Amino acid sequence: MTFHVSSRAVPGRLTVLAALLAAMATSAAPAFAASDIVISQAYGGGGNSGATLKSDFVELFNRGTAPVTLTNWSVQYASAAGTAWQVTTIPTVTLQPGQYFLIQQASGSGGSVALAPDLTGTIPMGGSGGKVALVRATTALAGANPSGANVADLVGWGGSANGYEGSGAAGGTANATAAVRNEAGCVDTDNNAADFTIATPTPRNQATPANVCGAPVIKPIVPNCPASLGVAQAYAGVALLAASDVDGIVNGATITSSPVPGIALVGFTSAGEAGASASARLEVAANVPLGSYPVTIRFVNDQAQEASCTVNVAVQALAAVTRTIPQIQGPGAASPVANTTQTTQGVVTAKVAGGFFLQDAAGDGDPATSDGLFVYSSTAADNVSVGQLVRVTGTVVEFTPNGANRSYTEMKDVTAAVALSGGHGVAPTNIALPNARLDQVEGMLVRFTTPLTISQTAYVGSRGELTLSSGRLEIPTNRYVPGSAEALALAAANADNRIVLDDGLFTAPTTIPYIGEGPTVRAGDTISDLTGVVDFGALGGGGAGFKLQPTVAPVIARANPREGAPLLPSGNVKVASANVLNFFTTFTNGVNHLGQATAGCTIGGSTSRSNCRGADSLAEYVRQRDKIVAELKGIDADVFGLMEIQNDGDYSAGVLVDSLNAAYGAQVYAVVPKPPATGTDAIRVAMIYKPGKLTLAGPALSDADGVNNRPPMAQSFVAANGEKFSLVVNHLKSKGGCPGGGGVNADNGDGQSCWNGARVLQAQRLVNAFLPQVVAAANDPDVLVIGDMNAYGMEDPIRTITAAGYVNQLERFVRPVGLPYSYVFGHEAGYLDHALASAALSPQVVGAAEWHVNADEPEAIDYNLDGKPQDLYNALPYRASDHDPVVISLNLAPSYVDVTAGVQKVSSGLVFNRATQLFTGTVTLVNKSGAALNGPLQLALTGLTAGVTLVNATGSKDGAPYITVNGGLAAGAQVTVPVSFRNPAKAGLTYTAKVYSGNF
Repeated sequence: MTFHVSSRAVPGRLTVLAALLAAMATSAAPAFAASDIVISQAYGGGGNSGATLKSDFVELFNRGTAPVTLTNWSVQYASAAGTAWQVTTIPTVTLQPGQYFLIQQASGSGGSVALAPDLTGTIPMGGSGGKVALVRATTALAGANPSGANVADLVGWGGSANGYEGSGAAGGTANATAAVRNEAGCVDTDNNAADFTIATPTPRNQATPANVCGAPVIKPIVPNCPASLGVAQAYAGVALLAASDVDGIVNGATITSSPVPGIALVGFTSAGEAGASASARLEVAANVPLGSYPVTIRFVNDQAQEASCTVNVAVQALAAVTRTIPQIQGPGAASPVANTTQTTQGVVTAKVAGGFFLQDAAGDGDPATSDGLFVYSSTAADNVSVGQLVRVTGTVVEFTPNGANRSYTEMKDVTAAVALSGGHGVAPTNIALPNARLDQVEGMLVRFTTPLTISQTAYVGSRGELTLSSGRLEIPTNRYVPGSAEALALAAANADNRIVLDDGLFTAPTTIPYIGEGPTVRAGDTISDLTGVVDFGALGGGGAGFKLQPTVAPVIARANPREGAPLLPSGNVKVASANVLNFFTTFTNGVNHLGQATAGCTIGGSTSRSNCRGADSLAEYVRQRDKIVAELKGIDADVFGLMEIQNDGDYSAGVLVDSLNAAYGAQVYAVVPKPPATGTDAIRVAMIYKPGKLTLAGPALSDADGVNNRPPMAQSFVAANGEKFSLVVNHLKSKGGCPGGGGVNADNGDGQSCWNGARVLQAQRLVNAFLPQVVAAANDPDVLVIGDMNAYGMEDPIRTITAAGYVNQLERFVRPVGLPYSYVFGHEAGYLDHALASAALSPQVVGAAEWHVNADEPEAIDYNLDGKPQDLYNALPYRASDHDPVVISLNLAPSYVDVTAGVQKVSSGLVFNRATQLFTGTVTLVNKSGAALNGPLQLALTGLTAGVTLVNATGSKDGAPYITVNGGLAAGAQVTVPVSFRNPAKAGLTYTAKVYSGNF
């Protein structure tokens, strides 16, 4: 057998260190090149569909320390692959240090924002790529990649650009993005690939404030004060004040307006360090008379800076209650007094960022009217505490969060919040899920009387949210046919069976809540006796829904503990399907895993950094790689089908194999050599296998038909017992990025999301064209179809495959004992990752299961370094991907079994027929084994006399002719098989009869 071993270095400690040093050396290159005037932005999508700006433009910038006069200079443009240059002559202009110069080019019919250019040209620039040169002359350049003393700067962008500075062009743009020089134009290492970022265009002209490169920038003090503070006469009030300075320490605060007896600034605390907040309280005593008092507070810092804010203190008579909270809420979907000013009172049950919850302790006894109300005012919240009876005046509004289909009654624009007394309590209302009328308890303190299950953890790190339900929520199309009455009923039931546990911050938490041992919190864990107030707002992932702001710290029980890889009934081949979530060895920063600068990643004919996915840097790559290796090693399959690996031939797959083998300390795995077609996407499917357990049978196949942007890959293997099977890895069209308009690829509301029509075509092509080709090439009907189908268990693409005779192994093995799922989306679980066996192979599948190592785990523990309040990473396999791997155990049985010992063979005498010149007779087979023999049976005549031919032979096996007897043979039963020989020499005819059960 052949081991496919590469010479790639495994990036362990030494190679990672070398790569980091190389990257550091690159970043240490001189920051300033010879030219002080550089092209700081290039944008060619102006006026196109989807553009905001009406015109293309080129922006120049003086990154030096002295003025530069652009006499007889020009800006010139050529297409990405062109050699002809168009010229815009620059008039005599002097750019001061840090000054920009905006040159408008051609305009289009789209866009809504006009430029304010310093110079206008007419050159139409490319929306996805091009080349711009800044030239110390006005004569048109020649050639694809001009150089020389007259070329002050050159920028090429887009995958097909054939002219640029340095190792490669900047990334490709779209109608809404531009090539933007980093650090506002100050960076110039003469390497377009490194110096530019593809970002939203921000055109700057000569009137833009100067950005002097290298000059120190002193940031201002930023006060944070409420605009007003309403106080009731004879009651005290307080406003919390703060101020911060990014590069200084705020160390003092005073009232600079005319003093008012009873209004004082107290409790000032200096900022502990630059960037931290100083704080103070503006206190208004109960004896301050009626009136309006503008109070100005000045903050100072250690840089001799100052900044002021004004709080308008209004002391008013205590307002009378105009409506109780139940009256404000009303029995309908909206408040009967919406958009009016009301005064009400209740007990504060909870304080959250931005306001507090108020509840009428007695209520009105009507379950249709909520007794609670959210008061949206952080200033008012400063004046109250949980347990106080508070009277509040403000405007009643119906708040509709983004993505919501209903509103939420609350009070805002608060003019007074007066604490009347303390020591009050509100008994929580007992409720349970499912609950179709949580609106009847919005704003109220509640207690869930039955345990709740965590159904989604994706947003606990970014938003402090966990989705809760009564039991796990299954995606309806995972169980039922899309659009069926059952699917619609389950969708409705799921909608009534969830609430999102929040953390009360309404911002990204600085400390990730609810994380337990591991550190993790997993979908499937449970919470009992949960108490809090019912809120309504935007949710992570889009849309809106009911939330619970806890008033008692939730206690989470690890009801779904982490487990090792599935223990399946033993067979002779273990197969696994694993989505490795964009495993790339070239990163979005243009560097590869060896620390080398690259042109980026390829999609079709375009190569750019913007095409890369997965890790953004070498540090992220190492973290990602180690988690994936831990996952694959934990499964220890004989062959893996992989999805979402970089489409760069076998290189990235080989790097992964090298890393996996390093973890084993031996050459355990090898790459299955790629098929002829791997598609035009940046990612592909791949296979790796154990040459010590399996032998490749023929080359890999793929289906390059245009319906497949990621072609399926097939490989036939021979197991140690000589049996063959074929593995087919798939990654069908994803559900994201819905097209405009209607049609089969639109989201038609049946639960299958968009691009379902494309996935159905891919599934039809698979079963009608590619799988028959695989079977024919292998000359074997045993086929296992695996992969990320981007379709749940009962969706159209999967039913297309099962209708062709393939058996769903997760429904066969997992559904009878639990919920089959490999992915969690929109609070619900289902399986996008499949194991579908041909009818011939299915009886040889002895087990199948998902390993819930990823889908239940929070995103916050993955390999990414950005966007996290805490880094909870470890190199364990958990959250190596967003999909759970699927593991399948095969017990490949021989296609035939020798049953000679259990069969009595009775041969008749042979009769010679002079007309046919044949000897004919019979062999009677009697089943003496005591058990039924499965058919077909094969009667093989071994050692047949030389020169004698079995005329009615079905075929020959290992040189012996055999006759196939269709059907089985019951215990004690017999079957008579006719035999006919040609024996020209009339020799003595001898043979030994052997009987086999099965197919040759």
